[in-house]
This record gives sequence, C-alpha cells and structure tokens, in this order.
Amino acid sequence: MTDHWSFLTKSGAIALAVVFAVGAAPAYAAGGGGGGGGGGGSSGGISCNKGYTYDSQTKTCIPSSSMNDTDLTKEGRALALAGFYDSALDTLSLVRAPDSTTLTYLGYANRKLGRVDTGIAYYHQALAIDPSNLNTREYLGEGYVASGHTDLAVAELGKLEALCGTECDQYEQLELAIAGTPDHWQ
Repeated sequence: MTDHWSFLTKSGAIALAVVFAVGAAPAYAAGGGGGGGGGGGSSGGISCNKGYTYDSQTKTCIPSSSMNDTDLTKEGRALALAGFYDSALDTLSLVRAPDSTTLTYLGYANRKLGRVDTGIAYYHQALAIDPSNLNTREYLGEGYVASGHTDLAVAELGKLEALCGTECDQYEQLELAIAGTPDHWQ
C-alpha cells in the first residue's frame, strides 16, 4: 500500500480525494508494471468514465461538456505536469479550439509517453500560434535532445536566450537536458 500512496502524491501537483460523482467514479491506477486489464483507462493516472473529466478543484469527475476550453487546458496541463500523461491526453483532446498552451501540453504528454515525433509536431503547431512561448521552446529542445538532434536543441537554447536570457527556468532546464543532466521540477 505504501507504493500506492507515494505514487498518488507524486509531485504534489494534484491532491487526490476519493469522491464519487454519480456515474463518474474516478479510477486510480498505479503506473509502471503491467498486469491487468481494463481497456480504455489511463495507465498511470486519474481516469474518469467516458464523457467525464477529473476536476482538481472539486476532486470529482464532472461531465466534460460542462468544462470550457480554458478549464480543460488547465486540467490537462496539471495532469501532464503531475505525470498522468494518458489522462492529460484524454482531457486535452476534448478542447474544442486548441491554443498554444493546449498544443504544448499535448506535445509534452506525447513526448513523455515516448512518442517524441508526435510531441515535436505539436510543439511546432503551438509555436506557429505563439513563437515566444517559453515552455514550448524548452520542451521542443528537450524533444530534439531525445531524438538525437542536439544541434536543433542548441538552436532552441539560443532562441530561449533571446527571449528570456540565461537565467530563466526554461533556459536552465534545456541547458541541463542538452548537457545530459535534466533536473526537472515538473
């Protein structure tokens, strides 16, 4: 049981409570390790029944249709940064008009799930909307590192330097990733 609690409190980004909404009970699944069935759920995260999205404020699954794009993006981002990548993708895919932030975290969750090329494609879409998005630039650079294109990562580092200098978090994190010593707080 200790493993489950340490998993559920991983990163402290989302406090989980066992609350059941009518017909929308969240399912908590421990990541890693295989076993078991259950199709369609989200491995390693919080999942709600189809048509519902986890709301970190109420700690319940609520009808997805009751959430606007801003709230869906906010929840998807929080899930992605907490390491619940499949759940983040489920939530972010419900956004009707994706903005730069939505596309960035679709890229981030895909990259973290090992789909680096898909992540990079989302980052490019996000940068077409907002070329100065610091998080997108950092994550794109990290995607380039993961795919063996350090030269492209260094180019993103230069763009970050031009946008925010050498002391912003995004510059420092990408610099560490390029050096092979990532130290993410996310």
